Amino acid sequence: MSYSSYLLFGLALAAANLLGGLLVTSSASLARNARLLRFLIALGAGFMLAAIFVEVVPAAIELWQRERGSSPHAVLQATTLLLAGYLLIHLFEHTIAPHFHFGAETHPERLLRPTAAYAAIGGLSIHTFFDGVSIAAAFSVNFRVGLLVFIAVLLHKAPEGFTAASIMLASGRTRRKAQWATLLIGAATLLGVMSVAIAQAHVSALVAYALPFSAGVTLYVAASDLIPEVNHMEEKNPLTSVVVFVGVALFYLLHALVGER
Repeated sequence: MSYSSYLLFGLALAAANLLGGLLVTSSASLARNARLLRFLIALGAGFMLAAIFVEVVPAAIELWQRERGSSPHAVLQATTLLLAGYLLIHLFEHTIAPHFHFGAETHPERLLRPTAAYAAIGGLSIHTFFDGVSIAAAFSVNFRVGLLVFIAVLLHKAPEGFTAASIMLASGRTRRKAQWATLLIGAATLLGVMSVAIAQAHVSALVAYALPFSAGVTLYVAASDLIPEVNHMEEKNPLTSVVVFVGVALFYLLHALVGER
């Protein structure tokens, strides 16, 4: 795939981040936007989990077996990288930026200090950078894998932007600074996409490492950030849990439509 194609996909993701921020900083009803994002979070969680387990992990293992032969050692290396990606984001969330999570609720009483808000935005930027890495690595495998991962990530980009802007506003920052925060996480996504696209031209084996590692990051976002949000929101609207299964069904539908690898 050409650099311009990578750039277009990266810009689309960054635009979704900005859209999520605008849902907070615009004059539209925040409550109405929050209700919309509840369902988007649930849909994205189901789609992402299905994409990771059905498409990305098998593709990562296949890459390692192609490089190292069909042995348990190759599978172990791929799954170890997946675990490393998962644990990296766990480390960032619970040490560097412990006071943020996805969704419409941001615990404003914890984010009154600007330093806490900036740390949270920094941690969120790590998430979004690896969003970009995962998409570029997936497209490097083939277009089918890339497209499914792109859709999976796209579904939670607006909630990411919504979260970033909400954190800044909850810490007393202005709407303009909230918009800059969403621009930052969008730029981090684009940087992740282009970093892999450029580096792959010089290091052909990079994708074998980037794909399972970034899959671990994505798995953390889906299983440890989004699903707990869905469980929390279920108290207000039980339908949100059903939407998770809709997301899984949507993945399988698109999986069938885009054809075999």
